[in-house]
Order: sequence, then structure tokens, then C-alpha cells
Amino acid sequence: MVDVRLAFRTLFRSPFITAVAIASLALGIGANAAIFSLFDRLLLRPLPVPHPEELVNLAAPGPKPGWTSCNQAGDCDVVFSFPMLKDLERVQKVFTGIAAHRIFSANMAYRGQTANGDGVLVSGNYFPVLGVEPELGRLLGPGDDRTVGAHFVVVLSEPYWRSRFGADPDVLGQALTVNGQSMTIVGVAPRGFSGTTLGSRPQVFVPLTMRGLMEPGFVTPEENGFESRRAYWAYVFARLRPGVSAEQAKAALDVPYRAILNDVEAPLQEDMSEQTMARFRTRELTLEPGYRGQSSLHGEARTPLLLLLSVTGFVLLIACANVANLLLVRGAARAGEMAVRLSIGASRRQLVTQLLLEAVVLALLGGALGVLVARWTLALIGSLLPAEAMEGVGFGVDRGLFLFAGALALGTGLLFGLFPALHSTRPNLVAALKDEAGRKGTSRGASRFRMTLATAQIALSMALLVAAGLFTRSLFNVTRVDLGIQTESVVTFAVSPELNGYTPERSRALFQRLEDELAAVPGVTGVTAGMIPLLAGSNWGTDVRVQGFESGPDTDDNANFNRIGPGYFRTLGVPLLAGREFTRADALGRPRVAVVNQAFAKKFNLGREAVGKLMSEENEEETELDVQIVGLVADAKYSEVKQEVPPQFFYPYQQSESLGFLNFYLRTSGDPGRVLPAVNGVVARLDPNLPVEELKTLPQQVRENVAEDRMISVLSAAFAILATLLAAVGLYGVLAYTVAQRTREIGVRMALGADGGRVRGMVLRQVAKMTAIGGAVGLAAAVGLGRLAQSLLYQLEGTDPVVFGTAAALLAAVALGAGLLPAHRASQVDPMQALRYE
Repeated sequence: MVDVRLAFRTLFRSPFITAVAIASLALGIGANAAIFSLFDRLLLRPLPVPHPEELVNLAAPGPKPGWTSCNQAGDCDVVFSFPMLKDLERVQKVFTGIAAHRIFSANMAYRGQTANGDGVLVSGNYFPVLGVEPELGRLLGPGDDRTVGAHFVVVLSEPYWRSRFGADPDVLGQALTVNGQSMTIVGVAPRGFSGTTLGSRPQVFVPLTMRGLMEPGFVTPEENGFESRRAYWAYVFARLRPGVSAEQAKAALDVPYRAILNDVEAPLQEDMSEQTMARFRTRELTLEPGYRGQSSLHGEARTPLLLLLSVTGFVLLIACANVANLLLVRGAARAGEMAVRLSIGASRRQLVTQLLLEAVVLALLGGALGVLVARWTLALIGSLLPAEAMEGVGFGVDRGLFLFAGALALGTGLLFGLFPALHSTRPNLVAALKDEAGRKGTSRGASRFRMTLATAQIALSMALLVAAGLFTRSLFNVTRVDLGIQTESVVTFAVSPELNGYTPERSRALFQRLEDELAAVPGVTGVTAGMIPLLAGSNWGTDVRVQGFESGPDTDDNANFNRIGPGYFRTLGVPLLAGREFTRADALGRPRVAVVNQAFAKKFNLGREAVGKLMSEENEEETELDVQIVGLVADAKYSEVKQEVPPQFFYPYQQSESLGFLNFYLRTSGDPGRVLPAVNGVVARLDPNLPVEELKTLPQQVRENVAEDRMISVLSAAFAILATLLAAVGLYGVLAYTVAQRTREIGVRMALGADGGRVRGMVLRQVAKMTAIGGAVGLAAAVGLGRLAQSLLYQLEGTDPVVFGTAAALLAAVALGAGLLPAHRASQVDPMQALRYE
């Protein structure tokens, strides 16, 4: 305790140096703690279940002919058919259990109030395999999943139970209406458990066999039901038996799985070439670690977070270099003190320990302030991401962040404090005790170390400036993408009446009334609707047959589609190139019609003569071409801003027999924000129990679509600026101290005839040398960063010469600015004053 008090007293004898050091460390430690917190949540933290290391996720890479539904960023290897799930449960002997799950959209009504959220369809083994215990009541089990469509029970998530039901223990046995079905509440999931899909915060858990009632479109067994082996939609995981490895489990399952493929499923496949059939028959079952659950976020977040961790690591290294230089300067000033203490009997080990303790105290103070910086950084990240991401992952300061900040502070304290402590405790005792100016603290080792640190700071700053330039230019490219849509002054929202038990006929009638009511709202100049939300990451596609296009077993006949309302293209500003748009006359029972885009016309060799051609939504040879193309429109973005426009065709939603949800688009004559409150009022008048979903402006939707690009660009630029400023401070400190130590030498030079210009040139040449060496090393490191970031860049190479040149020029200017003041001071040295040091 005495040593700690001494450390505090010693540090605050130099309040300016201490404040600069603490601030530098706080910025470095805080930035690292914030990014590591996200890295931990997304990529490291296991599920809150017993022995998560025993969980494995199942996948089956290879052809999946038929109907596939997945939300893993296009990675549909991870979904299985329901019959295959049951087969695997029957034949396996290496797991304690196999379970399946799937997220669905849920309208939940309780005591006259309806809200939209997420639910999870879970198999009867889901909770038993995970091994979790209920917070209240019981969880779903095998007995709740035996008969399709017959188990009207629901388990609440713990946060939903508290927020909606006030944590009422009497909620058990009460009825909750989920997607129009009255379900009995039987339990509450454990606190802290949010399912097995990272990024999701479900409110309810429902038996998997209730999917047909929870998602009304899931009703045709021959296409996508529980009986079809050509319908892939269930996410499957399992728990290994004790002593069984994933490799052993895979080997044990290979034979029975391959037998099911070849004896049961292969004969059901049609229109498959020999090559594709061979690949189908040899598909393998793979097992991946499942301790983190199943989510596309694991893959999507890895590269950006690794990149940001690298960037913040560079910032911390620069901050540590600054502090090490400050401690060296402080150590030089305390050379006399160290000499006295050594001369009167203090051991070097005691002095090194005391100096290291001072460095650690300094670092811990920086770490404590760094927690606040981490909180600000997380708040900044949260402001750059969609609200759904914040709810799904969480951006709060937790115990893990505190522990990481503390460990990082302790480690950096020892790292930057060791060399200054060793150097300061071996001074020239005679010189130090005589207090000979011009020699104190001027050992070549310390000088070289300071120069090396400053040069390293320049190198790290160069790498960060290049990274920031790449992401900024990439974001600029993204913002200049021609969407093919006029997004300004457009409001969008969604409603899902089928989830409230509406029949398709009632849904169509509601949609038309909504169009009429919304068109009458003051300020609204156009109203339309579409089934697939624009630029929201949704991809719906199917194989088609087109008149005049030759197809074969391995021909790519797939195209994306949407079901839309009258005036869709006019309202959204998509040019009509030929033919016509849909009208209300294109209703159910009338001749089927379609509109296609340019990419569709090009893929299927239609050209400008697309209007009048026939097509079908299925690609079997015997299928009748019963849809006439009546319009050709310009290409417009569909799912992602950065994605190439896919071949698309459009049907009128009025001709759909099963449509139960739509996304509406309102063009306004003024500020679209003024129309937002009116939307809720219109929907409430038509059905007060129908929730309005995703109400926002279309520009806001576009920003959310490129939120990752904005986040990386803003953070990398902020960290690069911070790093460059820290490096400039460090370079200035080194030069200023060097000039002060060389005062006598400069005085001699000036006494012998050197003018101020030569003295300034001497200092600036040193700046140029350090900048050239550091810049070259930094550019080499930037090439590596550019390669790591290539997958995140849009229409830009990771070695873009403009970015590299701009970063080099900017760093040179900053380095020159940091060196001008010390150079100017050196040129103002009075030779007589300097020589008096002798």
C-alpha cells in the first residue's frame, strides 16, 4: 500500500505528462474493449446452456432439388427436410438427442392488444437437448410435438414475460393468441436464454409441428410441407454423447445417411443430369461446432470485426508508444533521484518494481477511463446500425468488457513500463550525481528506442490512414450506386393479416381498402405495394419456363420474383420501357400476366420483344405457358444495394391465391416523416388488432441496407484520425525532447556560423527520415490490410493507388506539422545561453 501511495504521489508531480498518458491509454484501451465486446458477443460467447461444447450443428452440402427456405445469408446447406429430420432421429446412436428450430414472424394478441415480433418453432427435443430449466412452469417436450397441427401450447421468453405480463406467475394456463391461434401458456424460458439463433430475440416458442398454422403459406405437402423430402427448411443440431467426438459421430452417421439418400430420396428426384445426380448421391453429412448456436452472423461478422480489432490494436500500440516515450522523458528527469537511491543502498530490483508499479497504476487509470470511452464507442456503433441489430446482439457495457479492459490495462502497463524502468535504473552515477546538463538521459540506447517508437507510430498511422481511405472511398462508391428507384419522399411499412387469421380473400380486400385510404391521406401522391420488401435482404426465387428459351437438366432457369400492386413502377420511379403496368383489372380469375426486367429479358433471350411472350412459374416440360408478359421495365435493385440486379419477374398480387402479407410504399409531396403517424391511424381504423410492421422511410431502409459499410467506414476513419493525432503528439514529443537535449550542440553549431535555416533543416531532415522509413513500413502493412478488407470493399481494389498516395501525402503533412515547432525552437537557440551549459 505504501508503494501504491508513492506511485500516485510520483505520477501527479508531473500532472501534464500523467494526464496525456492517461488520455492516450483511455482512448486505446476503450476502443479495443468496445470492439472486443462485440467480437465476444458475436463470435466467442457460448450459448447459456450446460456443456455447450457438446453441441454440433448439422449440414448437408450439395444439390437440394425442390423447395429450399433458409435465412443464413444464402447458405442453405444447413437446412433439412422434416422427413430427413425424423430419419436421423431414428437411425442415430451417437447423440443424446437431435433437435430442430426455425424463426417465424409472430403477431401476438393478449387482452385486446396485438404486437408483432419473432417466434421460434422448436421440435420436442429442443429444450431437452439444450438441457435448460424453465424460469416458470415447464418447457416444451417430446409430447408437445407428436402430431402435426395439434399442440396449441406456447412458452414465453423471460424478457417478454416481464415486459408484456409484468412477470406475473399466474400467467400459466392463460391464452395467448399467436398468428390467429389461441395458445395456452405452459411456461417461461430461463433468464438469459434467447434461443439458438444469434441476433434474434424471440418472444415465444411454439412446437415445430404447428408451422402450418403459424405460417399459413406452409400448407401444401407436395411442395413444402411436413411430408415432402424436397422441402428443406428445418435447422438441425444435436448433442454428442459423452466420450463421442464430432469425427466419430460423423463416421457413424455416414452409412445410414447415405442409405437414405440413395434408397429413399434419389428415386424422387426428376429432371436431374447424371452429374448432378452423382453429386446428390454422394452428399455428405457434416458436423460443425454448435456451442455458439446457428446464425449467419457468425460468418458475416468475422471479417469486419477482425479488421476493426486490428485497427484498434494499432491505435493501442501507438498510445503505448506515446506513454513509453513520456516515461523515458520522465525517467531522464529522475536520473539524479535514481542515482541517489542506488548510491545509498536501494537495489535495482526495488527501483524497477516501483517504476513498473507506477506504469501499471497509470495504465489502470487509463483503463478505468477507457470503460467510458468503450461505452461511447458502443453507442456510436449502435447509432450506425439498424435497431434490430442492437436488440438482437446487445450493445451494453457488461462484466466481460470490464474484465477485458482491466486485463488490457495491466498488460499494457507492464509492456510500456518495462524498458523505461530498466533504462532509468542504470544511470551513470557520477554524471547523474553531478547533474551534468546535456548528458542526463541521453544514452544512445534510450534515444534509439524513442526514435524507433516514433517511427513505429508513423508506420501504424500510415496503415490506418490507408484502411480508412479504402473504406471511405468504398462507402462513397456505395452511395453513388444507381438504385433504379427514386427513394426520396417514400414511406414504407408492412402488414401481415394472415397472421391474424385472415383468409386470402379478406387479405386482398383489406389491401385494396388500405391502398384507397392511404391515397386519401393529405400529402400522399401515390400508393402501391409489393410482397418482397425492397433492399431488405430478402431473396425469393423460382425456376421458370420462357417461350423460345431452350432449357436442360443443368440449365439455370432461376429468376427472382415479386407480387406487386397497380402503379408499382410509377410510384417508385422505375422506368417502363415497353408494354404496360398492372391495373386492378388484373384480378384473380382474369388472364395471368407478368412484367419482367431487363436482366430477365437478357437471360432468357427476349430482348426488346419481351412483351407478348409467354412464360410459366414452373419449368417442367409438360407445364403450360399460361402467363403473358405485358410489360418490360428497367433494372432496379432488389435485395441488396451492392448486389447486381438479378433477373426479375413481377405478378399482380391480386392474382395470388394465398397472399397474406404486403409491404406498402407511399410517395409524398413533402416531408415523408409527416405521413408516418397517419399510417398507424389508417391501419387502426381498418383493424385495430393489426400491427404495423417496419414503418420507416425508404431512404432509411437504404441506409440500413449498407449499415455495415457505414459503420466500418466511420469507425476506421475515426480510429485513423485518432491514431494519426497520437502519432503526431508522439513525434512532437520526441523531437522537442531531442532538441532540448541537443541545446549545447546546436549552440556550438550556431556559434561556428550555422544559421537558423540550417538548424531547422537538421531537425526536419530527421523528421523526413523517420517519416520515410515509417511510411514505407506502413504502406507494406496497408497492403496486408487491404487484402484482408477486399471482400468488404465495393468496386475498389485493396491496393488502390489514389488512396495510398493520399494517405502518404496526409501523413507527410502531419509529420511536417509536428516537426515545425521543434525545428523553429531549435533555430531560436541563443549560442551564448547554450554554451553556458558547459
